[in-house]
Amino acid sequence: MIFVFRKKEISCGRIILTRYTMQRTTYLFSRVILILIIIISSVAVFSQQQTDLNYTVSAPRASSHYFHVELFCSHWNSDTVEFKMPKWTPGYYQIMDFAKEVENLKAASTNGNALPILSMNGNTWRIVHKSNQPFVVSYDVKAEKKFVANSYVDSTHGYIIPGNLFLYVNGHINIPVFVKIIPAPGWNKIVTGLETIHDRANEFYAPDFDILYDSPILEGKLEELPSFTVNQIEHRFIGFDIGEFEKQQFMDDLKKVVEAAVSIIGDIPYKQYTFIGIGPGRGGIEHLNNTTVSFSGKDLNSAAGKSKMMNFLAHEYFHHYNVKRIRPFELGPFDYDRENRTNLLWVSEGLSVYYEYMIVKRAGLVDEQTLFGDFEHDMNAIENNPGRQYQSLAQAGYETWSDGPFGKQGADANKSISYYEKGPLIGLIFDFAIRHATQNKKSLDDVMRFLYWEYYKKKNRGFTDAEFQQACETVAGISLNDEFEYVYTTKEPDYNKYLGYAGLAITFDVDSNGKKKFSIKKPEKTDELQNAILQAWLTK
Repeated sequence: MIFVFRKKEISCGRIILTRYTMQRTTYLFSRVILILIIIISSVAVFSQQQTDLNYTVSAPRASSHYFHVELFCSHWNSDTVEFKMPKWTPGYYQIMDFAKEVENLKAASTNGNALPILSMNGNTWRIVHKSNQPFVVSYDVKAEKKFVANSYVDSTHGYIIPGNLFLYVNGHINIPVFVKIIPAPGWNKIVTGLETIHDRANEFYAPDFDILYDSPILEGKLEELPSFTVNQIEHRFIGFDIGEFEKQQFMDDLKKVVEAAVSIIGDIPYKQYTFIGIGPGRGGIEHLNNTTVSFSGKDLNSAAGKSKMMNFLAHEYFHHYNVKRIRPFELGPFDYDRENRTNLLWVSEGLSVYYEYMIVKRAGLVDEQTLFGDFEHDMNAIENNPGRQYQSLAQAGYETWSDGPFGKQGADANKSISYYEKGPLIGLIFDFAIRHATQNKKSLDDVMRFLYWEYYKKKNRGFTDAEFQQACETVAGISLNDEFEYVYTTKEPDYNKYLGYAGLAITFDVDSNGKKKFSIKKPEKTDELQNAILQAWLTK
């Protein structure tokens, strides 16, 4: 605020001070009134202009694998609206062409008069209506493929991938969304990461489409296991057809996994977290406050099966940090109309594989030899794949949109690699390189923490390739150009050099088919630093 004093007023002493005080009070009062008027006017204008998108989802033809969607739209101040269906869903880096599953698309005014619909391209429809007059869009979605990145419905349950079911308005991805689910008779639960609407059964809210598309929905005859808390935050497991197993023991083990993962970053950024079991054999996808995972209790009946399942759950859980919050610059905000390519999927996916192994070991659920076996499996896969001589780790992530997450198939299968296999091995190399360079004072954990607090919490954005390397080198205190050659070129990794920093060594045999079989061994003689690095790596 700026106040102007006249010369004669300054010379009038106490009288002028009183007058100034009155003038200042009057000024402040008028400013407050003006601000209130502006706020009230803005709220009124916003209320008048606020668009409404209310979706209602039902499944009257569930046994035929169809969802039915009705969308009520109001407060659109234009006479045309373009609706689009996403071409992909975050977490699964493939073009899915969800629009091809849309059938019987119709639009009508609230008095029942049909509205014109123009098909603009394969996933865009333009609806002509009267400006500021409400209208309704309805359509069916075929949902017959049992897969984590596809919607599915039958007589027993429904699984909704929002990007597969909900149209968005072109150019208006940031507007709020309301969703109502009408479950089939006999379905007892609905689970999703969306906010519930108070006092409204089965109704949910998303502040924008990015949150909506990040929040799958499972409905049906579901079972909920006893929840647990970590840092006073509730963690739940709810699933369909989860089978019989030692359920309390499973949740106790899962709690250890979450605690070990949280200890790496040191923060829990959600209000509640839910593991959503969608049935066996369907994959897994990560989200901000939940994950949808293939799950069957039968997989927990053997030591190997339990280890594999806990690795899988640790991987998907750690993703809420690594990719949903610690993310490459290109992965958000998303363009749902085309590929969102990045060189850094080896960080988002490959390092998540690395940390799934480490989290389960640090949680005390597997022994040292099981941990070694996980890395040996990846080493055997990548070192017996000729594709390692054709494609770098960075290229594998960039080309996943065309190659697929596990590399090319068919005739070109030997000319690509999987970042799921090479990524954790490079994570191992980076971790040991940092521990050795800092005399065991720092590790890859410090890099992940830095990325979380600096880019997600402070800058609220993703990081670039150069910023990731800079973060690693800042923590290590040295140049890591040699190590990054393993990312951006097809240079063969020197495993023994880096594992040697922890007193470990790689040996291999060759079988009758000429394939190498690698093993991680502990030499008899190690020095004090090697011992310290190995013990720290195994426990923290």
